[in-house]
Amino acid sequence: MIIMNVKLNNLCAFNDFHINFSYPKKILNNTIENEFLPDFPNFRYRKVNILMGTNASGKTSLGKMFKNIFNFIRRKELVNITDSIADFEKESNFLIDFIPDETHLCRVEVNIPPKGDEEYSIDRCKISIKWLKIKKEDSYESCAKKIDLGKEIKELNGLEGLEKFSKAVGFGWYFTYPLDSNYYSTNIKIGDLENARYLKVLKNTLMTLDNSIVDVTRVKEIDNTYAIVMDNKKLIIQEGKLLDPNNILSSGTKAGIDIADLLTSIIEHKNGFYYCDEKFSYIHSDIERAILSVMISKLKDGEQLFFTTHNLDIVDMNLPKHSFWFMKKANNGRSVSIECESASSKLKKPTDSVRNALENDVFTVAPRLELLYDLEDID
Repeated sequence: MIIMNVKLNNLCAFNDFHINFSYPKKILNNTIENEFLPDFPNFRYRKVNILMGTNASGKTSLGKMFKNIFNFIRRKELVNITDSIADFEKESNFLIDFIPDETHLCRVEVNIPPKGDEEYSIDRCKISIKWLKIKKEDSYESCAKKIDLGKEIKELNGLEGLEKFSKAVGFGWYFTYPLDSNYYSTNIKIGDLENARYLKVLKNTLMTLDNSIVDVTRVKEIDNTYAIVMDNKKLIIQEGKLLDPNNILSSGTKAGIDIADLLTSIIEHKNGFYYCDEKFSYIHSDIERAILSVMISKLKDGEQLFFTTHNLDIVDMNLPKHSFWFMKKANNGRSVSIECESASSKLKKPTDSVRNALENDVFTVAPRLELLYDLEDID
């Protein structure tokens, strides 16, 4: 599943927000293989999207809005979207262009009226669904124009139309978000323990993160149980529960369990769309870069990865400029809105450096450190 275009308004801090994941022309010597729709070489999309920005810049919110929209399309769940509405007295809306099956471009547009005296309900929403079959010579831009003009499209409307559409299309997704230490103290997400590939990924990941770990094995005698084997002990995890409440795993190693699950899903192509949100806060920069490199290498044609990070060393990876996005909150004095800008919007020359642009704050996303240094003058 591939997202091509998203518009959000009056949702979280997204006001008249627009982000587009196509790119205009073929890139020579692109380090990401096949950044186009299989069998449609003109239909280019950003296969890897690195989202960067300071704290509270909207990276997590964007992922959650994607997830809420997917759940609305698949399960007709409106509540998480209406819970994100910023101003109940204004209309809210979203539009998403996406490819669920490598052959069709779909557009779902939803307008939610102001709350007024009534509770939000899906029956009150204006729902429009349009889609078309992609032709050999098509680009995203040509298909989007056809949808805009109502050419060669099929169309459904309202709740009944959404129900028909959700039954007809199938797509998968994988979201993973940072979790606090209290979660890890009692509950750890585990993958398919019968899967030898998953255990291999888990073992290699955890042994990289912690030199005292020498093996990860499945406990055959007990269902849904495995052991992290360390130099001087075994840490048993059963049904996702740590049996030793005084475990000695570091925060980074605990995060590695979730990372291994995501990495296995990418290797096995289980979902097609992946959103990895700041899972590397406690992990060494070189390890983060290595894991991201493996993720990218294992993406197959027609898949898409979103990866949020604070690690500036990521920009030194050999990725096309259009892979990097910079997010920030802009304050116009009356309201705060999230903005997102692609590195390729300002860095046009092959010799332009993303690292240099960040160091010179070309995208105006640097944190306001002067406020902290101002504290040095406190008596």
